Amino acid sequence: MTTLYYSHADCLNHDTGPAHPETAARLRAIDSALSSADFAKLVRVAAPLPNDIEDKLALIHSKAMIAKVVEAVPAEGLVKFDADTVGSAGSRSAAFRAVGAVCDAIDKVLSGAADNAFCAIRPPGHHAMPDYPMGFCLFNNIAIGAEYARTHYGLTRVAIVDFDVHHGNGTQAAFYAQPQVLYASSHQWPHYPGSGLARETGVGNIINLPLAAGTDGATFRTQYRETLLPAVAAFQPELLLISAGFDAHRDDPLAGLNLLEADFRWLTDQLCEIAHACCRGRIVSSLEGGYDPRALGASVAAHVAALMASGDAQ
Repeated sequence: MTTLYYSHADCLNHDTGPAHPETAARLRAIDSALSSADFAKLVRVAAPLPNDIEDKLALIHSKAMIAKVVEAVPAEGLVKFDADTVGSAGSRSAAFRAVGAVCDAIDKVLSGAADNAFCAIRPPGHHAMPDYPMGFCLFNNIAIGAEYARTHYGLTRVAIVDFDVHHGNGTQAAFYAQPQVLYASSHQWPHYPGSGLARETGVGNIINLPLAAGTDGATFRTQYRETLLPAVAAFQPELLLISAGFDAHRDDPLAGLNLLEADFRWLTDQLCEIAHACCRGRIVSSLEGGYDPRALGASVAAHVAALMASGDAQ
């Protein structure tokens, strides 16, 4: 069986302008890190451009929001949706392929054509709200994937684990009243975007783990063992989705946690164990943050190595 690695050159063409931290260099760093012989068995897949992209976007986003984003993308230059969220001529195709990658990966994993998948895509998605883009994110890739799995495949228990250093407020908003989707997030607090308190529990399907600045790997692992991992296991998901942000790394410039590559490998191993116990190892992981290219590449390599080892173990 296989681990799929989704990417596409169009995702490099989403231009965020000078001095913006979310750049194409992130994907180049990942591709370089995954080009060694250790990753020769990865099955590399070009992220597709869905024919029904507007239907997929509408699983989470309002028609007005979709139209606003699509129509605002300029033929040249840049457009700002907010102070941090930028669009360019290449953004439409990049964003559509990001959604296409996640949904196609779900198709492959649920059909048994692959064990698991990692989508190296941009723009990221977990801050995109149902009614507006924000936080570097145009559309919410992982939320669309979760709703696609529910509506297209009839799944009734989809879990999303989000270990980006920033809380995925858009994903939480999308599923705050949807008991068939568990959203479990660890994130620095207080920090952007200001949501993610432990008391935000939805209908019992939202599990937030706020972490203080300076949290190291040992504390991170302990907190996961005590809170998020048991909650995910108890939910017994039929599919596990991961919002894989690597900006909790010690070297990341946008936050203040102190994780290392080994911590991301440990957490991925733990999530793979849960997936094996609950859903035949079915995992789809999608890139969110991570803004130091060296740390990002090394962290993604650790994450993908764990996914590959999990598939080999089946």
